[in-house]
Amino acid sequence: LQLVESGGGLVQPGGSLRLSCAAVGLAFSRSVMSWFRQAPGKERELVESTGSATNFPDSVKGRFTISGDNAKNTVYLQMNNLKPEDTAVYYCYAHIYNYWGQGTQVTVSS
Repeated sequence: LQLVESGGGLVQPGGSLRLSCAAVGLAFSRSVMSWFRQAPGKERELVESTGSATNFPDSVKGRFTISGDNAKNTVYLQMNNLKPEDTAVYYCYAHIYNYWGQGTQVTVSS
């Protein structure tokens, strides 16, 4: 089983990034998929999900959107109007498999 994240990097404030999470050996369509992030010194927090959870930070609502492509077995996180406080390692998680990806670094800085 693998969840391979990509798409992270350095972006200026106000910019956008799309993170990808490719599922290998598991069918993400059978699982609730979520994106979490963890900033240095902080706890990991949920930022988007295909499930019923809505307890996302107010700071990301309206800016982050999760989507999926069944044909590519890939989940995406579109992040717009990025802010320095969005800097973190972003992880995807497959709930039914209790499986985490390795994470991808997002840095928002001018």
